[in-house]
Amino acid sequence: MQKSELALSIKNLTKTYWNWTKALSGITFDIKKGDFFALLGPNGAGKSTTIGVISGLVTKTSGQVIIGGHDLDHSWAEARMGVWVVPQEFNFGIFEKVYDIVIAQAGYYGISRKAAAPNAEKYLKALGLWEKRNVQARTLSGGMKRRLMIARALIHDPIVLILDEPTAGVDLELRHGMYTFLREMNESGMTIILTTHYLEEAESLCRNMAIIDAGMIRKQWPIRELLATMEDEVITIDLDKKYTGQALEKYAPKSEGDSVDVTISSKYSLDDAIKILGQEGYKIISMKPKSGRLEEFFLKSTKK
Repeated sequence: MQKSELALSIKNLTKTYWNWTKALSGITFDIKKGDFFALLGPNGAGKSTTIGVISGLVTKTSGQVIIGGHDLDHSWAEARMGVWVVPQEFNFGIFEKVYDIVIAQAGYYGISRKAAAPNAEKYLKALGLWEKRNVQARTLSGGMKRRLMIARALIHDPIVLILDEPTAGVDLELRHGMYTFLREMNESGMTIILTTHYLEEAESLCRNMAIIDAGMIRKQWPIRELLATMEDEVITIDLDKKYTGQALEKYAPKSEGDSVDVTISSKYSLDDAIKILGQEGYKIISMKPKSGRLEEFFLKSTKK
């Protein structure tokens, strides 16, 4: 694979902290330009350290990181320009206006307010925040704050967007609206790396995945190839009323009260089922897996 095809290349990356804790033990993986990639692993596996190194917030012990063709050791500024991380924690001024938060971020990359304005409008509109552009961020809901973090991250059009638990605290309706937006960004050419504890989220959004545990990459596989080797998954979807529709018949649904058990396989995705329910006029209250294909694989891979 030519390096020109890669958005991110990590070779033999290690990190040992001052107290001799070894967070990374020589991990290696490549992510092609335009990929939607899931980095999965339990707490303490090394995900945050890996992201910290990529973003320049953590100093690696050894190894190589190349972002958009720029080596982090030799072209730090250029490499950093190519990546942005949307962290789990909100880290903007809560008394600042939404529009100003996004525009101010552009200034850190040498982009003038005038030049940044079209991108700010585009992303705030795409994320459903344009009507809130002149209100203080503290007045936003948790889901809106999460979307504001993404709009701010995109203002300078990075090569790689890293999303660390992007839908934490976001309700189902907003979550799937965010999914649509992220897919559109990915289809436009942006490389996206996702960390998540919602394994169905990785299945729905991502094409490739790596499982990290104890500072090592345990598995790296295209998600569709993985799912083809595994059993079907049953998701219980709680609705606002009893399901009486017909379009979900191919999913072999079992209805009980206001809940429906939907069988998801390599042929039928969870997103398809959700779209059908929406078209039939149902509102989804909650979802929970009865069986988990990715979860089973994850537990086997990490031996936990």
